[in-house]
Amino acid sequence: MPAYPRLFTPLKLAHLTLPNRILMGSMHTGLEAMKDGPGRLAAFFAERARGGVALIVTGAFSPNVAGCLGPWRETMMDAEDRDRHRAIPQAVHDAGGRILLQLLHGGRYSKNPKLVAPSPIKAPINPLSPRELTSAEVEQTIEDFARGALLAKEAGYDGVEIMGSEGYLINQFLCLRTNQRTDEWGGALENRMRFATGIVRRVRERCGSDFILQYRISVLDLVEGGLSGDEILQLARAIESAGADLLNSGVGWHEARIPTIAHSVPRGGFAWATRRLKEVVTIPVIASNRINAPELAEDILARGDADMVSLARPMLADPDFANKAKAGDRLGINICFGCNQACLDEIFDLRVASCVVNPRACHETELVYRAAQAKKRIAVVGGGPAGLSFAAVAAERGHAVTLYEKSTELGGQFNLARRIPGKQEFGESVAYFAERLRRAGVTVALNHVANDAELKDYDEVVLASGIAPRTPAIPGVEHKKVAGYVDVLSGRVSVGERVVILGAGGIGFDVALYLLERNGKVQVDAQAFSSHWGIVSDAKSAGGLAVEQPHDANPAHRITMLKRSATPFGSTLGKTTGWVHRIELARARVEMLRGVEYRKIDDAGVHIALEGKERVIPADTVVLCTGQDPLRTLASHLEAHGKKPHLIGGAREAGELDAMRAMREGAELAAGI
Repeated sequence: MPAYPRLFTPLKLAHLTLPNRILMGSMHTGLEAMKDGPGRLAAFFAERARGGVALIVTGAFSPNVAGCLGPWRETMMDAEDRDRHRAIPQAVHDAGGRILLQLLHGGRYSKNPKLVAPSPIKAPINPLSPRELTSAEVEQTIEDFARGALLAKEAGYDGVEIMGSEGYLINQFLCLRTNQRTDEWGGALENRMRFATGIVRRVRERCGSDFILQYRISVLDLVEGGLSGDEILQLARAIESAGADLLNSGVGWHEARIPTIAHSVPRGGFAWATRRLKEVVTIPVIASNRINAPELAEDILARGDADMVSLARPMLADPDFANKAKAGDRLGINICFGCNQACLDEIFDLRVASCVVNPRACHETELVYRAAQAKKRIAVVGGGPAGLSFAAVAAERGHAVTLYEKSTELGGQFNLARRIPGKQEFGESVAYFAERLRRAGVTVALNHVANDAELKDYDEVVLASGIAPRTPAIPGVEHKKVAGYVDVLSGRVSVGERVVILGAGGIGFDVALYLLERNGKVQVDAQAFSSHWGIVSDAKSAGGLAVEQPHDANPAHRITMLKRSATPFGSTLGKTTGWVHRIELARARVEMLRGVEYRKIDDAGVHIALEGKERVIPADTVVLCTGQDPLRTLASHLEAHGKKPHLIGGAREAGELDAMRAMREGAELAAGI
């Protein structure tokens, strides 16, 4: 019997049976618009199909030019694209999988100058304003969806997912927030649904019954003027009647000011909203958002919240997730911890996505781990992200690897990160890599400070020795009330009520969140999360929002954050998570002062100059988050013995702590050594 029996119960659809209940949800990868994109996508998806996932959904492709998301190359489905796409479903089928093409029209979210919408209302997250579609253009857009679906079928796809969620065009037609039309496409809900149901009905008519039609429905809009729970259920029944085979859950518009997929969201925190659909339709429904472990997926299915689960970013982290879960190999699963750094943040910067804990994701044709032709004895100094990444890949390629770690446990900076509210799952990654090193035969020497004498006889030496927190040259920095961020996050110092944090990069924000929320349940309990962010299950509430939004918190600490630079606070934080941190700190009434000059620290607090005026910030505790320097003294010692070490991670470049770069450098070096 499988370790997760419900997860591996086959699912019968109209014309085929899926082998399990795992969907690889849609993600933008950045490959969709590239010249060599089809080949790279074929390799990317085929690896996940071999990994046992039942059904895959591609990234977004538009049914027409106006719906393309950006000004870069048009990512759409036309006759030329049909031919370019054939390699993708063929590769998936050869690997034993099934794949759907996602059809998405950006509407007012599009960044191209031809953007259109139900009404000419500008999105708060887009500098461009849309033009209102004419009634004839609405009809043509429905036809474009049907044409795109037929082209997808001709290209070999098993079906399509119609994107009706996240605030894109179909969602815009459904909600009064964005649809102020007075014609047959606006007004009453029955009219506003005509666009969505018309697309589903036309696709079904055009593509026949032997074609999977999955509709992604917004189970919670999380914006004012969004649909109520009752209206969503009415829409779900209408979409089923129009011919959909599956309903996939979407949560929140992109302009919503509530996190939906960041690590600050509890695991499976929105599955309750999917359950409402399951109670009113007969077709299978799919739960999504922050489902990243097989036991969580099993529980969702066991509770009856859904018939299937969608895992998107977890499939970046581990393409073999499904096969490992089926075998009961929980320790062998590389868990996604929802950081967004290498996936969504990269996409927003118009780069190709990847994964912090799996740098091969979306780079399968470039970062190849082949068996080593000449096996070497390799020493790795440092068991943080860079060292773990290198050691795992190098040993799996056949090298004899010894890893030296000066502390009593592996993990490095991840062991501090997992103390931050919402980042507890960083510990999952440490456990995974420790197990991976064990299976690969890596010799791990903990609580061991390596020296040049014992390293000089190795064929290769890799210094992943990390960083040392920097102490700024401020008079009084040695005062007893001053503590480093490591001491604070590790719980080695007692922190007073009035706290001044020097430095406002990612570490400074993490320290503030730790002090404010370390004893809370918001990031781990769905009910506490909903209460904190003003989400309600009341079927009458528009957008799923409480009438009265949450009040400011009553923080345990009064925090002031200081920084020398005049750049905005949080400017170095992730594009898709930084706004959450800024909101949390604003609610806790954290004072933020930039462009300051530090004068001294004494019993009174921190003395600064700001805009030409002297000021004292009272403090019981002063926390230093003032940067870091690379730890690489061993490099010069080794070079004196004629040994040229490899530097990766913080040992190569400290700056902002960057796990994505550290793990990528480790993997790339290990692939070529």
